[in-house]
Amino acid sequence: MDCSSEQRQMITEPLLSNGKGGIRTIPFILANEAFERLASFGLSTNMIMYLTREYDMDAAQGAQLLFLFSSATNFTPILGAVLADSYVGRYRMIGFGCMASLLGMVLLWLTTFPEARQPLCVHFSTHSCNSRSTLQLVHLYTAFGFMAIGAGGIRSSSLAFGADQLSITHNLQCARIRESFFRWYYVTVVASVFVAMTCVVYIQENMGWMVGFGVPVVLMILSALSFSLASPFYVKSKPKASWITGLAQVVVASFRNRSVELSTQATVEVRYHTTGSMLPVPSKRLRFFNKACIVGNPQVDVTPDGNALDPWSLCTVDQVEDLKTLIKVIPIWSSGMLMFVNVSQGSFIVLQASTMDRHITSKFEIPAATFLSFAVLVIVLWVALYDRIIIPLVSKIKGQPVRLGLKKRMGIGILLSTTSMAALAIAESVRRETAIKEGFSDRPDAGLHISTFLLLPFLALSGVAEAFTPIGQNEFFYTELPKSMSSVASTLNGIGMSVASLVSSFIVRAVRDLTTVEGQESWVSSNINKGHYDYYYWLLASLSLVNFLYYLVCSKSYGPSMEEQRNILADESY
Repeated sequence: MDCSSEQRQMITEPLLSNGKGGIRTIPFILANEAFERLASFGLSTNMIMYLTREYDMDAAQGAQLLFLFSSATNFTPILGAVLADSYVGRYRMIGFGCMASLLGMVLLWLTTFPEARQPLCVHFSTHSCNSRSTLQLVHLYTAFGFMAIGAGGIRSSSLAFGADQLSITHNLQCARIRESFFRWYYVTVVASVFVAMTCVVYIQENMGWMVGFGVPVVLMILSALSFSLASPFYVKSKPKASWITGLAQVVVASFRNRSVELSTQATVEVRYHTTGSMLPVPSKRLRFFNKACIVGNPQVDVTPDGNALDPWSLCTVDQVEDLKTLIKVIPIWSSGMLMFVNVSQGSFIVLQASTMDRHITSKFEIPAATFLSFAVLVIVLWVALYDRIIIPLVSKIKGQPVRLGLKKRMGIGILLSTTSMAALAIAESVRRETAIKEGFSDRPDAGLHISTFLLLPFLALSGVAEAFTPIGQNEFFYTELPKSMSSVASTLNGIGMSVASLVSSFIVRAVRDLTTVEGQESWVSSNINKGHYDYYYWLLASLSLVNFLYYLVCSKSYGPSMEEQRNILADESY
């Protein structure tokens, strides 16, 4: 049965049949993810305006809070993946995530009621008036916490859970169906982010926070309902041992066997490996970990059926090589992390855009937070242009298939990210000079006679950079890491974004503390007309340039990638 006939058969299957899984369950999973992304990004995109306007936070304090929230949101999926794989299963993890996200969004929506934000002195006659009570801030932070936990539950398992539904098709070798699901999954995520940055933010700007934060609550209810409707028909895989456990066993076993002497001859030692393994002998790099797979006494270390008696004392060659490969890609991963620091500056960019002229026509004005959606649009357009026009055209001109290498793509993205920060610094310098010339130094909220389209070069460069590096990193990690570690590859970028948010928070705090002197505003002052955000962006551009040089060193020291090795073999055979 070919793929097309199989798809037609699965699509025509009645929804209420006794079978489990299949294409019929995919729309419910995609709807769950789409509504969750709509709700989450609909809240986070414009959050800096809410915190500064309604909670009287200064720009640096609000940005730090959002950096921490972003870090938590990107880190919790890693914890969720470990728990789902090892203990509770993906179905339960997604269900838990839906409930946690909904609770967090309801709590955040409740903060839009005046009683939840009014200072204590409004209700009580006191001489001292605190802008916000500890209880009100705890309420806000609790809402953020539940939303981060919920995102970890859904985003950690949604993609893998959808793939589970397609693993029971009639022809298991029909991989095109599963690949199609992956494409539609990412299209759904990008489309949801774009709609959130435009439609939901527009509602917040024009109908107020109460309605604007109520819409994500409704969207999250739809997310939970769409997932639960097909609950009886899902394939619910049982939890398995986590890949983290396998890596930890290598570390422990190599330490326990640290007294073992490694021979320089591969034939001297007996190594433990699974039947059919393509790696009978471990590599020579990071040789200390090779001690984890050395069989000291076959009668004691291995059971009669060939299994290790104690997996924390004896590991397979594959496990050892998995850990080595993960360690090897860490420098490449870390070199792309600072790019995520640049991407995380959205809160400050929204503040800039809010003071500029955003009119498309005399009556229609783009919300400040919506302006960030231009970068998302550039990502989609560039991917389509690159895949469908540029590469086919160059291949036709050269008369042979042409493909830009993964390491080159990542390097180009990092360099473009550096350039984008320089463009942003220049745009902010022009904006600040305009504000001073127009006499608005003491009025950071005043509208300026300067178009927001001054930010378009930054957004365009940033979007193309994201289309190169993060997408290239995902493909690089997937091809370099063993197939048994595919889950690791899918979470590395999330870890990078989480760490980048923490680094961003540290940089903002350090810049604020170091540049605040008596009688002078800090670079990241709440009064963006008196601060020097242009200096702050030049600092990030400088760090990005150093990071690009670091990437070149990491790329060279990494050696040939799997892709480059295949190309070399193909050229030699040709």
